[in-house]
Amino acid sequence: MIKSSSSTKNGFWSKLIRLSLGKKGRHGKEEMDSLKGKSSNVNEEYKEAFRTNSYIEICIKVQGQLETRTSSSSCSSSSSRVDQVPLSEYLLEPRQETLDSLFEASNNHFLANYFNISLEAGEICESLLQNVHQARVNYRTVKDAVNLINIGAHTEYHASHKDISTFALHKNPFSSMNRDKFLELHNNHAHLLHQLTSQYRKTKRRTKFFRSIKRALITGLIVGSSGLAVALLVLSLHTMVGLVAAPGLMILCSLVIFLMKKSKRNKRKSRKNKRVGQDRGLGSQLDIAARGVYILINDFDTMSRLVQRLYDEVEHTRFLSEICVRKGKKNREMLKEVVREFRMHEGLFLEEMEELEKQVCLCFLDINRSRRLLVQEMDKY
Repeated sequence: MIKSSSSTKNGFWSKLIRLSLGKKGRHGKEEMDSLKGKSSNVNEEYKEAFRTNSYIEICIKVQGQLETRTSSSSCSSSSSRVDQVPLSEYLLEPRQETLDSLFEASNNHFLANYFNISLEAGEICESLLQNVHQARVNYRTVKDAVNLINIGAHTEYHASHKDISTFALHKNPFSSMNRDKFLELHNNHAHLLHQLTSQYRKTKRRTKFFRSIKRALITGLIVGSSGLAVALLVLSLHTMVGLVAAPGLMILCSLVIFLMKKSKRNKRKSRKNKRVGQDRGLGSQLDIAARGVYILINDFDTMSRLVQRLYDEVEHTRFLSEICVRKGKKNREMLKEVVREFRMHEGLFLEEMEELEKQVCLCFLDINRSRRLLVQEMDKY
């Protein structure tokens, strides 16, 4: 499964370039090419991610929180459950308080949009985990039906039919995140990616423009001062005024030398220039946010396929259950055939649910990594 999702990433770049840039020309393509070049190892990193300590830690966190919340929801009052912190808010880093203090100093709405979208992505991941949990709970009745049929007693057929009837009444847990919603999410993420890459290009051009202006001013000052010095020198050689102009010429030449030295020092200090430094910092921040959105698009693209397969599996099981219910509890042959189908698909269904859980954990990990990197970069400026 990891292999199939990884191969999808290879072809995704060309689609993403067309989607986010359209016909923006050579400069847009160069930015995305650089982003692609720096992400050439993304497939290997994707495979390695499932073996990292950080991934294992977040899986343990997710599993621990799900177990705690499941047990507390079954034995605690509804008022205490309302006060419970959402799972996404518990897992996402940095905390919202940190972001609030950060955006007091920076009001860039593109970066704010990234954090809002990453928060929304975390909430969707939480919803998917709840869907998987509910699917497992619903599927217990199917497992009970299979186990009862294996016993083969007359009373067990009736009990098995009752379990199958109960399952047929359950709503498909994966219907809350259908293909249209994933497509809408994909479009929103792609739109933000286009905004971030476009703003990154503008910031980069502005930084280059200010550098060029500064170089032009320094060069103009040096050339102008040198021309004036030469003119005065010629004047001093051809007229008697030279005797009077000589001291001024000496002072002017000294001034030119001083300005040339100062310009060299200014070049060395140009990196500390506030405006250029801020633009360079903003460029780095926009670049990190764009990479974060790109990874998010890949993660949700993979999860959408997994959710669609699980939705189809549940619908298939519900369809068989409804047939069994319509045929009635006395039709044992139909009941056996339905149970045999359940048994055949059980392993694949459970495996796909586990795979979706893994992908959700990986998505949480990717979101946190991008958010932390962006906050670290914002703290520098």
